[in-house]
Amino acid sequence: MTTKRHSDSGWQGVRWVLGTVLIIQGFGSAVTEAVWDTSFGVAGLLRGAGLPQWTDLLVGAAGAALLVWALAHRASGRTHA
Repeated sequence: MTTKRHSDSGWQGVRWVLGTVLIIQGFGSAVTEAVWDTSFGVAGLLRGAGLPQWTDLLVGAAGAALLVWALAHRASGRTHA
């Protein structure tokens, strides 16, 4: 049971980090492109691939979903611990 709990905590960290990176890259790229008409990071890659500007928002939404999942997992861990 200790192994399962340790494995869950490892994935929990991945969810926090990846969620944070995606939310910053997605929404940050969308704002930067809208305000300063330039793209960086993920937005630059998405524009290079020919994808529309709204895909930045999808990347940010995916990051937000990961952060909500991490937060829900953390909250459920506190109630069962």
